[in-house]
Amino acid sequence: MAFLTTPENPHLASTPVLYGAPLAEAALVVYAVHGRGQGPGFMAEQADRVDLPGVAWLAPQADADTWYPQSFLAPLEQNQPRLDHALSMVRSHLADLGRLGWPQRDVVLFGFSQGACLLSEYLLRDQPPCAGAFIHTGGYLGPEDRPRAAVQGSGLPGTEIVLLCAEDDEFVPLTRVEKTAGAFASLGARIELTTYDDPVHHLNDDSIARLRRMLRSRLLERVEVITDPDHDN
Repeated sequence: MAFLTTPENPHLASTPVLYGAPLAEAALVVYAVHGRGQGPGFMAEQADRVDLPGVAWLAPQADADTWYPQSFLAPLEQNQPRLDHALSMVRSHLADLGRLGWPQRDVVLFGFSQGACLLSEYLLRDQPPCAGAFIHTGGYLGPEDRPRAAVQGSGLPGTEIVLLCAEDDEFVPLTRVEKTAGAFASLGARIELTTYDDPVHHLNDDSIARLRRMLRSRLLERVEVITDPDHDN
């Protein structure tokens, strides 16, 4: 079954890249969203660094390598319509995964930089029942004084969300990451926020170790569920 592509949405013009374990054989799926100026290959490199068998990595490709044109701190209208296109793409890919037997509750969301911002916005707007989220160097979109929309969904009760950022990142203010963590916590998510005295805009070795630990924990949980004799799926 193919993933939906449509010329009406430039971010859905190409099929996402599947890396690692085949979906039919995987024990866990990671939806991995790259940053500005990057592509699925960058997320595949991180998958190689994590080096966990049994994980399928699904990495979408942004049109022109950019999810939206302006800074994530700009007024929302300055990033339209590309922001809505990008959010629609995330929803479409996760729905396609569901049709392939991977409901959102079994998918970990992983975003870096602009991809982390996009997934932060998606999590706050949709509050999906995902297996967890790893948000590296990013936060929700809009200016500092942007009012947060009223909660429309059921929240994120118990969802593990790991946020990481340098104390002095060139593109992402730590204060925005902290506010994003607070917004997630207000929806019931379990938050782990780590800061680094490391100005380089990248995933350092400690970040990769934390991602590996999170995914290994989800893998163990999945194995326990699948081997449970009372499990009906």
